[in-house]
Amino acid sequence: MKKFKESELILNPDGSVYHIQLRPEDLADTVILVGDQYRVPVISKYFDKIEVKKAGREFVTHTGTLNGKRLTVLSTGIGTDNIDIVVNELDAAVNIDLEKRVPKEKHTALNLIRLGTSGALQPGLEVDTFVASAYGLGFDGLLNFYHYDEKLIEKDMIDAFIHHTKWNHRLPYPYIVKASENLLDKLAFDLPSGITATANGFYGPQGRELRIPLAFPELNERIEDFSFDNQLIINFEMETSAIYALGRTLGHNTLTICDIVANRVTKQFSKDYKASVEKMIELVLERLTS
Repeated sequence: MKKFKESELILNPDGSVYHIQLRPEDLADTVILVGDQYRVPVISKYFDKIEVKKAGREFVTHTGTLNGKRLTVLSTGIGTDNIDIVVNELDAAVNIDLEKRVPKEKHTALNLIRLGTSGALQPGLEVDTFVASAYGLGFDGLLNFYHYDEKLIEKDMIDAFIHHTKWNHRLPYPYIVKASENLLDKLAFDLPSGITATANGFYGPQGRELRIPLAFPELNERIEDFSFDNQLIINFEMETSAIYALGRTLGHNTLTICDIVANRVTKQFSKDYKASVEKMIELVLERLTS
């Protein structure tokens, strides 16, 4: 049986996993992921009881119960690099015996649900709309560093996307992974859904130009025009593809629901996105605990 070395599975003196500082008992099977650490208490204030509060760097965790269901809320910070840390360490906490440093015989499947904000890439999606990511399209290249089952990715959709956008070889090779249908059906059955593009930056990689010119100024228009099996690319954000790719590779259930705070096509921005995000939180918590 494989034993994980100290340099590969790094633990804190209290035996918790290094960055997220969590032990197995600190986690619920359902983990709500948010980028902003200050959004953790915005969610946990709805809990009937909070039993765990831990924080280190941008990784803040509250675990408690709501309507008899145990839930964890964890902030990831921004970007797929942080998701690489969070998903691997969440999996380690529940699927590795941290004392013996070996995989557990029984696998625990977590529900990893991202609640975030994003920019719409379709003109019909108004600001303050909640959308579900049926697919995560990664521009970040993270999955390409891992060995994975080819059945995980949507190869035909990837090939069509590369052809349609005339994807430049200088950019990371894109990948597309589907959401977990059970979570999509339970939490987002009546929400607009489609393909969520995950960028590895907020400015250039999402087609924003300030003082540095864009290398591919036509790329966003090609992204917006892409369609495959009636699926459109509906929004841009910075975490979903990695959650889907790593989460599903490790045997977890994954879903992202985002509030549209801006429409990149119509150039609109929400007048009160915090109130809209709160409504999204209330909706998801109700569906998770009903």
